[in-house]
Amino acid sequence: MKQIIILLASILAVLPLNATVKIWHSADTLPLLGKGTDPASTEMRYQRLPDSLKSKVKRDALYYLGTHSAGMAIRFATDAPAIDARWTNIHKVLMNHMTPTGTRGLDLYTLLPDSTWTFVNTARPDLYNKTTSTTIIGNMDPVMREYMLYLPLYDGIDSLYIGIDEGYTLRQPSIALPETDRPIVMYGTSILQGGCANRPGMAHTNILRRRLNRETINFGFSGNGQLDLEIAEVLAAIPDPAMYVLDFVPNVSIEQIDTLMIPFVEIIEKAHPGIPILFVEDPVFPHTRFDHRIAKEVSDKNRFTREKYDQLTARYPNLYFLPSTDMVGHDHEAYVDAIHFTDLGFVRYADLLEPILRQILGME
Repeated sequence: MKQIIILLASILAVLPLNATVKIWHSADTLPLLGKGTDPASTEMRYQRLPDSLKSKVKRDALYYLGTHSAGMAIRFATDAPAIDARWTNIHKVLMNHMTPTGTRGLDLYTLLPDSTWTFVNTARPDLYNKTTSTTIIGNMDPVMREYMLYLPLYDGIDSLYIGIDEGYTLRQPSIALPETDRPIVMYGTSILQGGCANRPGMAHTNILRRRLNRETINFGFSGNGQLDLEIAEVLAAIPDPAMYVLDFVPNVSIEQIDTLMIPFVEIIEKAHPGIPILFVEDPVFPHTRFDHRIAKEVSDKNRFTREKYDQLTARYPNLYFLPSTDMVGHDHEAYVDAIHFTDLGFVRYADLLEPILRQILGME
């Protein structure tokens, strides 16, 4: 009996006197940004491609990448002084050129009184387990704030919970920002998916969402932005897009540009006649200065893409073309591996795109 009393006393001695109860709220009840497909078409909430595509696409990798939550974000409001997150990744992705916070982590932003967004903190993922439980931010003043929580760029989410201390409120957002009607739909490659941003909020699609305060939908598929017509059908099915950005050139061959570029655009134009479409060239990668084969490949693909674009302009209005000359500066320091962007590269790319998108959308 004496030993039991001593054990209980030891336990009580290490318990904090002001211990609070953590209340976990399922993110399934909160608004989800960046999902371009009908929620009823996907088994998992945080996937980008409909289940029906699994048997239709030619490459298993494409559907697999569709289970990644790139570009998605949760909106909520809370007065809690601390915000925790518990989430389970689907794949436990680990890559040799991208940080785990970018591939599998979460990224929290809050809305300021002037309707701009500012970074709060990142939730680092557990490297060894699919499920992570961690505090994103603590010790804040207990005032009601609007938040946006970005989801992983190169992994999927099976479940997501937001934890706050008992006695505080977590609710639906009261401010409808970013605007979700008439989204900007962006299609492309690993760079568009977010490779290799250090954290989800630094992908250029997410930077643009904050700057424009307008919904962006990320249909970037690493190595698989290959003008699949099945994906064109998915893009075309989005009810009322404001415009499309097609940034596929790094992943395609000249043969694919020749045979698929025009049919891909035709599918979109049939669903949304006259919709603005911005075509983006292949970046002029820094190693093209030294690797003659790569230099020729980039030059040939950009030239051929421009030729097809010129053919399309004879049939469709509201088409735009963005050369890659000034895409990420000229100091060659904006890349991780001479292909994928660093955060610096993504900021520079967003700087280039923002005024162009504003002009096309009449936001000037």
